[in-house]
Formats: sequence, C-alpha cells, structure tokens
Amino acid sequence: MSTTVANPTLTAPVHSPDPNAAWWDLNLIATAPQEDLIFWRLESFGCQGMTSQSYGEEQRSIHAYLPWPQTTLLDLAALSLRLQQDALIAGQAIPQLHWERLEPEDWSSTWKRHWQPQAIGDKLLICPAWLEPPPHPGRHLLRMDPGMAFGTGIHPTTQLCLESLEMRLETWGGEPPATTLADVGCGSGILSLAAAVLGVKQVFAVDTDPVAVQATLLNRDMNGLTDRITVAQGSLEHIPQMVDGLVCNILADVILDMIPEFRLVVNEGGWLILSGILIDQAKFVAEMLEANEWLVAALWRRGEWCCLNARMT
Repeated sequence: MSTTVANPTLTAPVHSPDPNAAWWDLNLIATAPQEDLIFWRLESFGCQGMTSQSYGEEQRSIHAYLPWPQTTLLDLAALSLRLQQDALIAGQAIPQLHWERLEPEDWSSTWKRHWQPQAIGDKLLICPAWLEPPPHPGRHLLRMDPGMAFGTGIHPTTQLCLESLEMRLETWGGEPPATTLADVGCGSGILSLAAAVLGVKQVFAVDTDPVAVQATLLNRDMNGLTDRITVAQGSLEHIPQMVDGLVCNILADVILDMIPEFRLVVNEGGWLILSGILIDQAKFVAEMLEANEWLVAALWRRGEWCCLNARMT
C-alpha cells in the first residue's frame, strides 16, 4: 500500500481553525483517474485539507475536512450531487461519499498520519518534519511542515513545479542559469527550498497570507537555508530586486492578473515556471504571456493540471 497526501487550499488564504470547533471528515472511495477532478471539486467547495491514500494501482480513499456546524447536511448532499455530476460528465464511475463528525482535538493531525516521504524527480526527497527520513543517496532532503499553508509536494501542481525547477537548474553543468529567483505565492515555501538546494543563490519568497509566511519561515530555518531565502508578506511589489527566474503556483485567474507585471521583476533573458493552471485554462494563460512578450517553451501536464515554462522573447 502506498500513501500520498495533498493540502490544496488554492482559492483563498487559509486561516488557522478554531481549536474548539468540530469538523466534518469526508471520505470518498474513487479510482485513480478521478483523483485530480475530485481534489478540484473539494477545494472549490471550501475544504481546508485533503489526504489521498492509495490501495493498489487504481483504488483511492480520499479524505477532506470541512468546518462544523457551518457546513450543514444539505451542503454535504449538494456536494455529493456535484461529485456525481462531475463523474457522469467525465464518463467515470460515481465516487462513494461518506461523512462523519470529527472532534476538534483530532482533525488537525489526522491528515498527517497519511503523509509519507516522497521522492520527486531525480534529485529531491520531501519528508514530513515529524518523521525520520529514509536513506536518500543522490537526493536533496527537504524537511517540511506545511502547517495550514499549501504545499506538501504531493499535489500535481507542486510536483510539476518541482520537476520543472530541477530540469531548469540541474542541467547546466553545475552552474545554474539563475542566481536569483522569486517564489510568488510561496505557501509552505517548498519551491523556495527546492530552488535553494538545487543551486539558486538567493530566493525571494512572498505570499499575501501571513499563515503561509510563517510556514515558509519555519521550513526555511528548519532546513538551514536562512541565509539563502528571504521571506515577506505581499506580492510582486515586495520582491526587493530584479531576479533571473520566477515560479508561481497559485491559480490561473491570479496569474493572468500578474503577467503584465512579471517583466518588472524578471531580468532580461529570464524565465517563468507557472502552475495552478487547469488544462482548459492553459490557452488563455499562454495567450496572455505571448501578449506580454513571453514565449511558452514547454507545457507539462499531470491529470487535469499543467505547468507552463516560459522565457522572454
């Protein structure tokens, strides 16, 4: 049995839950091809955390968490109907949805039990901070505690960004093509950490969510990268200098708004890695990039998500 975990809180800043509140624990039984679409539907419904446990090659047991009593039984019934409609439109089997009330002292640690060390690409190993890392010859170890911020390394958008960073930074004979990098919407800081261990000399991580800023600071210091990563609350305007590369794993709508400003912070000859983009949104993002003198050099896809690699024209 293999295990994966995701915490895709992409649509809005995530705030720390009331420790005295109870939560709904939703459990869905589905197949592997349904996983990305279900993650997207649960995230858009307002879930503040998700886990996915694999049984064999195809079976998935997905857990998601919603606040109680703000979420009513009618809300859960509506969600169940949405999931059925999604499956029918996609020509997939209807997932089985069950729910139960989870007492407040249990919910925040439940998903952690399912998150195990994860090798990504050829060079990275992501390990939960509370576990002993396995042997990892030839890989850079990143110890992570995302707290309530997005970024465990398991969601497809994060994996695509990490793999793109590795390809960009590890194939230049030991001399990375970027000495400075901006991580916009840094979440847990996982992309910043990866860039630093892959050779970027200075990373500037920004996020509008104070919870994400604190998570990035914690993970930066825990991995001994305090002198390589600068963290600030804010967005593009809080990047203190021009950079050679920029990574952004947020949402397509947010990225579209920022594209006209990317050239204000990226040096001539610089590049972008952009994700958090659904496949059917890629065309709009690519067109906006081209309208602002960026060339899309590659598109990487995983499930319903994609990652665009672009460079200045």
